[in-house]
Amino acid sequence: MTTTAPARRRYDDDLPAGHHPSKTSRILIWTGLVVFLIYSIAPVWFLVVSATKNQRDLYTTNGLWFADFHLLDNFRDLFTYHDGIFLRWMANTLLYGVAGTVGMTVICVACGYALAMYQFRGRGVLMGCIIASFLIPGALLTVPSFLLYTRLHIIDTPWAVIVPSFFSAFSVYLAKVYAEGAIPPELLEAARVDGAGEYRAFFTIGARLMTTGSATIFLLGFVGSWNSFFGPLVFLRGEQKWTVMLGLYSWLNIKVDQSVDLTGLVIVGSIVSLVPIVALMLAMQRYWRSGITLGSLK
Repeated sequence: MTTTAPARRRYDDDLPAGHHPSKTSRILIWTGLVVFLIYSIAPVWFLVVSATKNQRDLYTTNGLWFADFHLLDNFRDLFTYHDGIFLRWMANTLLYGVAGTVGMTVICVACGYALAMYQFRGRGVLMGCIIASFLIPGALLTVPSFLLYTRLHIIDTPWAVIVPSFFSAFSVYLAKVYAEGAIPPELLEAARVDGAGEYRAFFTIGARLMTTGSATIFLLGFVGSWNSFFGPLVFLRGEQKWTVMLGLYSWLNIKVDQSVDLTGLVIVGSIVSLVPIVALMLAMQRYWRSGITLGSLK
């Protein structure tokens, strides 16, 4: 006796009547997805392929395919060039990113929690000012910030990069919106009835329920700090204090000003500079997964 395998259920069968996409719609959707996939992967593919080539093959071979394999030699040159200055830039960027983003996350989550959970005079005006600050280009604040940091004597110090990272109007707004949806006011009232103070209610209840939102704020802030270029360019002088983005930019300028070409090192350095960002995103996936699960239970 033979059994017949059940026919595979088509995705279209789950759609309501009258919602089946036409052939033209399918073609447009698949074309858009393929174009987006190529647009997303092509730059990374070019970096990976170029990182395996030496300086001569970088200009004389196909940019999208491999030639002779020199990846290990390129890594050795990257980490030993100019007494290993690239590792110094990576350490500086990690220090500025972690210190600035941790401070920014604590400040913005506390501000968002306060705006969402407390009623006080001027709350609406304060939120209006926070939202209006989104419209101010960061470049307009460069000169006032430079004058302020000069008065504070922190120009050409790590504090000139770390301190501005503490404040982010968008992160405050994001924390407020998340706190409004994640923290029931009745839970805080119950904690107060049990004798908990406001600080204890925040750290033991509010901060824990905002874990997913805090993780998102931290990740966005760290990526922004890691890729920051204009601030370190203006506020830092000596190359020993530079970030990795500023250092790689200086290597590109060497090609313009002198006969030395460091394009190969810039490409390999760009690949290495992506590693902390990718590792952080993979490490923080569990926070988003727990937040999605919590939302589905609600």
